[in-house]
Amino acid sequence: MSDDRDEENGFDTTIPESLLPYDSWIEDAYRGVMLRALEHVGREGLPDGHHFYITYRTDWPGVVLPSRLRAQYPHEITIVLQHQFWDLKVDEDAQTISVGLSFGGVGSTLVIPVDAVTAFADPHVRLALRFTPPEPAVEEDEAPAASELAAPADEAAEPAEEAPSSPQVVSLAAFRKKGSGPG
Repeated sequence: MSDDRDEENGFDTTIPESLLPYDSWIEDAYRGVMLRALEHVGREGLPDGHHFYITYRTDWPGVVLPSRLRAQYPHEITIVLQHQFWDLKVDEDAQTISVGLSFGGVGSTLVIPVDAVTAFADPHVRLALRFTPPEPAVEEDEAPAASELAAPADEAAEPAEEAPSSPQVVSLAAFRKKGSGPG
């Protein structure tokens, strides 16, 4: 059984190739949902039961991350916003998210470009969104050298989970509501 078939209505729900970039528009809309949730929590605080997992590319241009964490997680990290975080802000002009977190008892402010985010989840409401980062506009000679990234990791970070070793492809159909219809 495929997630791309609407059994109730009997038609294929996969989007055929089109000159209209629906997949991109849908992903932009989902990013907007994530940003609205983060803005709300930044203003109002996190409602009971809710917590966020944010997975993002640590090698993305514009990411601000302590060097010991960058060395430990050179490609991707998952952070959890639940009990102890501060100064959560969304800068729509700069297209960044910033938040204060402690890693090994040391407070740090992380800056995450919106395009670096690869996943966002709120397990309390079973919301899970996956994003495909656009190709970064960085030339080879602008990328930091491996020696710049390799710093000793004195204290271990406590991410929610380790990044998968290979890219994951997730169908958007997996996030559509099942069985919702008129009536």
